[in-house]
Amino acid sequence: MVITDTVLAEREKAGDPIRVAMVGAGVTGRMIALQLLTPIVGMRLVAIANRTLDRAAHAFNNAGVKDVKAVSTVQALEDRVAEGRPAIVDDPTLVCAATNIDVVVEVTGTIEFGARVAVDAIRHRKHVVLVNAELDSTIGPILKFRADRAGVIITNTDGDEPGVAMTLLRYVKSVGLRPVAAGNLKGLIDRYRTPETQREFAAKYNQDAAKVTSFADGTKLSMEATILANASGFSVGQRGMYGPKCAHVKEMVNLLPMDQLLGGGLIDYALGAEPHTGAFVLAYEDHPKKRKELAYYKMGEGPLYAFYTPYHLPHIQIASTIARAALFNDATVAPIGPPVCEVAATAKRDLKAGEVLDGVGGFMTYGVIENAPGFAERNLLPMGMVEGCRLLRDVAKDDSIAYSDVELPKGRLCDQLRTEQADQFVSDSPASFRTAVQI
Repeated sequence: MVITDTVLAEREKAGDPIRVAMVGAGVTGRMIALQLLTPIVGMRLVAIANRTLDRAAHAFNNAGVKDVKAVSTVQALEDRVAEGRPAIVDDPTLVCAATNIDVVVEVTGTIEFGARVAVDAIRHRKHVVLVNAELDSTIGPILKFRADRAGVIITNTDGDEPGVAMTLLRYVKSVGLRPVAAGNLKGLIDRYRTPETQREFAAKYNQDAAKVTSFADGTKLSMEATILANASGFSVGQRGMYGPKCAHVKEMVNLLPMDQLLGGGLIDYALGAEPHTGAFVLAYEDHPKKRKELAYYKMGEGPLYAFYTPYHLPHIQIASTIARAALFNDATVAPIGPPVCEVAATAKRDLKAGEVLDGVGGFMTYGVIENAPGFAERNLLPMGMVEGCRLLRDVAKDDSIAYSDVELPKGRLCDQLRTEQADQFVSDSPASFRTAVQI
């Protein structure tokens, strides 16, 4: 939204910038902090919450901000914000409760902890920006429902592929074209990568090995595709998507089934395609005169046309999402109703009864996108819920894991929210959907 720069400039001139707090100070958090602290006109990063205060301080110091103070009460935090001086806290409930913070950015990549932050922020009527595909793909619809009731925005971020794709999709639709597909560009998928195989690459780029593994084994792709499906209403053409290999993303106009494209729209990905990053949207146009004009402008013969954004920069583009939420109550990418797709936990190796599952990007499971009705009918376990589950029976390599296959950890909020999500949307979903989240 180009209009945001004008309004942000007005906020800056008035001395009333958007006040942002961030929860999480890992690699991605530090990159976001550096960008916001440069600073962005009309926007200020005023506080960072992290369990390790040294990391929170480092995120500020890395951007050249030295006047940082740890506080332990809401009042002390509010005082620091009012003075225009940055604060760090080890308790995220403080940034959620502070009355002079407008937006909470959740950057932990966790499910249970992230869910607690999002719920608390919504309860205190804060806009929430999720840099957390794990959380959004698992319980995004119910968090969106809660945010709507509270009168605030919850959104995933521009710069991550779902936000890039949804922003492009909305633009394509706004100029009178019909979007029929959207998705990512992906360089590699190997379902059996582990933190051990990815350790050297992760160290080279100062990344977490589990995070890098979730990219390589397709889990993060499935989660991002699910976020986009839930925001667009498009489904997947088959379990795991088609993912056709091609030299350039423009070739996607010839590589997906037309009946499925026109029958409701598809979420998918291009494998190995230039420009190797970003997101794409396919639009359909069958008017002969319009097709002639599009051909003149080098868009091809149609009736499918490829639009794409050749970059995705989460730490930079997040500023657009923050501004759209705070200034215009506009979500970059958020669920529009019940889940359209889900991410099924799948065995990365033969698993044995009694084993306790590790989490996303681990040694034991990978995630595969499925359409929500089939997922529910098979009572499958969401990939976002696997960590800490104890297997009740053996599961063969590449088999999906069902709720009946595991014993869930006790007392998790994320399980309660999955049940609430099913209860809220049961009238809009298959009868079997409710059974998929019994706890």
